[in-house]
Amino acid sequence: MKRNYYITKNGRLKRKDNTLYLEFESGERKVIPIEDVEGLYLMGEMDLNTKLFNFLAQQKIPVHVFNYYGYYSGSYYPREHLNSGFLLVNQVQFYKNSRKRLTIAKELIKSASHNILRNLKYYQNRKSGLENYITDIQKNISELESTDNILELMGWEGHIRERYYDSFNVILDHDEEFTKRTKRPPDNMINALISFGNSLLYATTLGEIYHTQLNPTVSYLHEPGNRRFSLSLDISEVFKPVIVDHVIFKLINTKMLGEKDFEKDVNFCYLSERGRKIFLREYDERLKTTIKHRNLKRNVSYRRMIRLECYKLEKYITGIEEYKAFRAWW
Repeated sequence: MKRNYYITKNGRLKRKDNTLYLEFESGERKVIPIEDVEGLYLMGEMDLNTKLFNFLAQQKIPVHVFNYYGYYSGSYYPREHLNSGFLLVNQVQFYKNSRKRLTIAKELIKSASHNILRNLKYYQNRKSGLENYITDIQKNISELESTDNILELMGWEGHIRERYYDSFNVILDHDEEFTKRTKRPPDNMINALISFGNSLLYATTLGEIYHTQLNPTVSYLHEPGNRRFSLSLDISEVFKPVIVDHVIFKLINTKMLGEKDFEKDVNFCYLSERGRKIFLREYDERLKTTIKHRNLKRNVSYRRMIRLECYKLEKYITGIEEYKAFRAWW
């Protein structure tokens, strides 16, 4: 089974026959069989050449690049190999049709909100003080149905997410109070974890979209724009609570990560190399975790769930069936 490779050290990556060959600054060397690779995540400073990129394109392997602080910078996205003019035309038409776009956007937010509530109700049985957050979020969800434009819908999504992040002070066994979600830059441990995890999920989702006929630049909840794969942002919203947030809760509440695993600058906090490796290990384990799919009647990994979400969106856009976004059922 193919898997993602997370490369955190500095060095050089090149093609050697039909394998990927890593030479690290420390002198360590590693060979990666190309048939094992689903995607590459470069966290360190790596030297690459065009010969390697041509090889990766032939093998249909995307490369996701992260900066010094561990945050997503961009992706090398090989030429699409499952092009469908019919699907692309429909995908754009659904974006331009305000009613159809709103239908998809609402479904994305409702499914994300469902998964948020699932997390809160799970911890409600273990910690006191979550009732008000659950009530407030349920009220916000009920307001979504009367919303008739994307801007207002994004406003409600922001309210839901804000109340959810407020609840982290109850869920997390952490001394430092989490007062506000900040992204650019993250200013404390929790914000650093959220930003890093969301960046990883964005790249993972983009990798799954690549293996479908969807165009990653045409989206419905987030506004399409220059130089970004906005459909990945859309689909990532659905899976943040069950993948990224789950990893954060586990790492903090089991003391797998602590103050020593973060570096701090003026108004800036980010994971150290050690902390990054711990997060990546747990994140990858979460992606590989399987659930018995109630329709397919077989075990499916979380990573595969993301691909299935893309297929569902394809079917809706092409008129095969209604779009029902992923909702955790266990």
